[in-house]
Amino acid sequence: MLIDAKHAFTQLSEDALITRVKSGDQNAYAALYELHVKRVYGLCLRLLADREHAEDATQEVFVQLWHKIASFEGQSQFSTWLHSVTSNIAISYLRKHKNWLQKVVSFEQSGMDEQSATDCQGLNGLDKLVLRLPERARMVFVLHAIEGYRHEEIATMLEMAVGSSKSQFHRARQLLKEWYENE
Repeated sequence: MLIDAKHAFTQLSEDALITRVKSGDQNAYAALYELHVKRVYGLCLRLLADREHAEDATQEVFVQLWHKIASFEGQSQFSTWLHSVTSNIAISYLRKHKNWLQKVVSFEQSGMDEQSATDCQGLNGLDKLVLRLPERARMVFVLHAIEGYRHEEIATMLEMAVGSSKSQFHRARQLLKEWYENE
């Protein structure tokens, strides 16, 4: 039975939690989950622009975390590593859940409609606008402007040319500026 992880591990550092998780400690894992779940979900929501898909992808991230934590060697900050894993899983999730017809017929997927984005609780104005961006522009914007990836890295992750990444980023900025000015 898991104890209340939030209270039991408040005194432990993140490094200590990671060490305990690597040894199979489920309570430490629960505490690590509590530390990172909101940011992981936020990134998944920004990338996928769908609450249910973001919840599913978030769960997949933490399942993978349990299985792959041993590969974390501490050469970067854990949050950096975790968000790289999150980005990759969210992108894979998006590819896996798009049906074939959407890939063939539609070159441009829209983001969330304005009302759905407005209904998302806990998001600020910019986040709500980001959710409305078309899929590729949204993903490039989130990865570059919010998560700090370089266009070369984004191009590799999203299987596009570097110029396309830069173009989608520019497009996202223009749309956000336009929407922000009209609010």
